[in-house]
Amino acid sequence: MGDKLKLAVNWAAACGGCDVSLLDSEATLLDLTEAADVVYWPVAMDYKRADLEAWGPGEIDVGIFNGAIRTSEHEADARVMRERCKVLVAYGSCAAIGGIPGLGNLCSPTSILDVVYRDTASTDNPDDTRPQTRTPRDGGALELPAFQPTVRALHHVVDVDITVPGCPPPLPRVLDAVEVILGMAAGAPAPPIGTVLASDKALCDECPRIDTRTGTGRRVPHQHRPHEMVADPERCFLEQGLVCLGLATRGGCGATCIEANMPCRGCFGPTPTLLDPGAEALSAVASLSGLDHEDEFPTHKRLAPMRSIVDVAGTFYRFTLPSATLFRSLFDAPEK
Repeated sequence: MGDKLKLAVNWAAACGGCDVSLLDSEATLLDLTEAADVVYWPVAMDYKRADLEAWGPGEIDVGIFNGAIRTSEHEADARVMRERCKVLVAYGSCAAIGGIPGLGNLCSPTSILDVVYRDTASTDNPDDTRPQTRTPRDGGALELPAFQPTVRALHHVVDVDITVPGCPPPLPRVLDAVEVILGMAAGAPAPPIGTVLASDKALCDECPRIDTRTGTGRRVPHQHRPHEMVADPERCFLEQGLVCLGLATRGGCGATCIEANMPCRGCFGPTPTLLDPGAEALSAVASLSGLDHEDEFPTHKRLAPMRSIVDVAGTFYRFTLPSATLFRSLFDAPEK
């Protein structure tokens, strides 16, 4: 392998889109393979964890980790990656902030398994068989990873050096990550620990509709779901009664969802100054909601339009629940 940079890629609780986005770097990927040798990428090649563990501490230059931490195997992979890699990258929303898998924190593992193995109409499981972490078999045992009670982002388990947000990261941010790796291969130092390859400003700052806001000051009498209306492509979503999380989400995505006339769902994660992006976005949207002549109504009636939001947690914490102040349901105590 000579003096080429050593690169490891691992996935955990993820859909695979982040791995595909790496391939979307197109010709730049060829430059990357010229400068770095992939020494571990189990989703793309026949690697086992033993291949990763065979490297000594710090012998791999860059590790790219995508996916949330849902099982004991994911946690073990994260710890091995951290030990073996000089620089560890949290790649994509799931690794960076918990992502959509993090909505599993609204339910206990038992209730999730109840749905999968018992309650769905298509399930044929009369013995109510459930996966076990260890099953004796022919004098030995079959083992499965433990299903942990809480979904976590990568930085909740190990220290992270660089974060590349997005679901998946868009091409410009992928290219940023590749350029960082190429720079390191050329002798440049790694970016400062904690670097996020995205804007520190909210998406609203770069939204193409920022100059078209009417600023009427009128309250929004009803909050719509995106499929319930065809949004005016020239007006701010918030003014139309569509929840858009651009006000609490980092920019740098290119506003691709907004360009497709869909409101931001928050996949780039919170701006650096936000304590809890979901709660703060909820407060902002509530401040815009109301009825005509609202001063004539008591508070609970003025906030009535907020009741039209069908899935509050899924709307305001779609990607960020594991990184929120209250990061899991309080109805189900963590299981041991």
